[in-house]
Amino acid sequence: MLPTPLVTVAARSVRHVAVLVAAASPTAPPTTDVRVPAVGRIDPGAAQNLVVPGTTFLDNLASGLGTWALIASVIGIFAGGVIWAFGSYSQNYQQAYNGRKGVLVSGVAALLIGAGPHLIGFFYSQGSVIR
Repeated sequence: MLPTPLVTVAARSVRHVAVLVAAASPTAPPTTDVRVPAVGRIDPGAAQNLVVPGTTFLDNLASGLGTWALIASVIGIFAGGVIWAFGSYSQNYQQAYNGRKGVLVSGVAALLIGAGPHLIGFFYSQGSVIR
């Protein structure tokens, strides 16, 4: 598994490696085909030989936002756990319920952040089958 929870970092590095390999090989035409194990093959078009301007910036932006969202999820899990514990200890059922809800919502948010690239890759591959 990748050391970072975001597949966009791997997609960015694989894209750069694919472009470098295509540029170094005299027989291979330069393309923007990307093969990421989690997402699959992404081919924006065979006629497109150049990388779209701004993709590096958008990849960095998505990676940064994903990282901050995961940090916020971890903080939410810790804060919800503390509120849940204090609510249970003080016999305050509403506080315990809100803490439990915070832990669950933060956990689901982290799950969706981690599964986001896989879900997008799945729906992209399903949409590319439609002709």
